[in-house]
Amino acid sequence: MIRRAVLLLLAALLLCAGAGQAQAAGYRYWSFWDRDGDHWVYATQGPSMARPSDGDVQGFRFAVSEDSADASRPRGRADFETICAKTPAQDGKKRVALLLDFGTTTDAPSGETPPAPRTACAQVSPDATTAEALATVAKPLRYDTNALLCAISGYPEKGCGEQVAGKQKPSAQKKATSDDGPSLGLVAGIAVVAVLGGAAIWQVRRRGQS
Repeated sequence: MIRRAVLLLLAALLLCAGAGQAQAAGYRYWSFWDRDGDHWVYATQGPSMARPSDGDVQGFRFAVSEDSADASRPRGRADFETICAKTPAQDGKKRVALLLDFGTTTDAPSGETPPAPRTACAQVSPDATTAEALATVAKPLRYDTNALLCAISGYPEKGCGEQVAGKQKPSAQKKATSDDGPSLGLVAGIAVVAVLGGAAIWQVRRRGQS
């Protein structure tokens, strides 16, 4: 009986440890965003379909993400007045403020270094798409055969939306003291299992003495 209890304890500990190390598949790609007030909203259309209005602010971020809910937002100041301050209004044209965030070295393809984030003010025809606006300020652009945006200003040099090793998804209760230390959730799980195991063994011994 005691042996069985010990085996159950070991199995529970393995489940606790495995839960803290769950990995999710990710994809390395350029995500596309609209600026709404003071925050970013994941665009509902691709840059080749979206037609921004004069005064709009849009952003692009290169990163490894699982999906739109997990995607990293563009970083840096993003207001139209600042980005387009040196581009005066012109009749028959619209101005679109763009923030280009090339991401971090963690998300960069092997052997490549991301350029620093930058902004640009595209002045284009009133019916121009975001892709057309982007082409005026961030060449060379690269697309795949499915019209997926692969590179802005030549970055990255290769690859396009490829699947990569996912980022570790931390537990909601995770609070580690170091990168290599156990999570709070794991420690709590071990403590609970230990208490339950102690109670089970005590009951077994008590039955044996009665």
